[in-house]
Amino acid sequence: MTEKNVLGTELKPCCYDPMTGFYRDGFCQTGPTDFGTHVICARMTTTFLTYTKSRGNDLSTPMPMYQFPGLKPGDQWCLCARRWKEAMIAGYAPPVILESTHERALVIVTMEDLKKYAVLPKLD
Repeated sequence: MTEKNVLGTELKPCCYDPMTGFYRDGFCQTGPTDFGTHVICARMTTTFLTYTKSRGNDLSTPMPMYQFPGLKPGDQWCLCARRWKEAMIAGYAPPVILESTHERALVIVTMEDLKKYAVLPKLD
């Protein structure tokens, strides 16, 4: 079965470099063991990385034991939907790639909010 994005079309990859996704397959897919619901494909910004670190989730520091390279501004990464929503409310939400954001995000955030932060995917 093909996974769907928030637009109702086939879910596109978020990023292969760095390799993202809960399953480290490049896609913002989710499943029963993904308690964080890593479904929003976002482009990292300095302000978001600083904000999430201040909230106890350091996404800048590499953690090889978790296959985590550490992120820098411009990287695309599958974020937890609740963290993205928290950052949006606080004024620090990073841009979102709708084509690569899983439809499950709509359980936690609205399409209206996602569209406000929508950007085009990076070209390889």
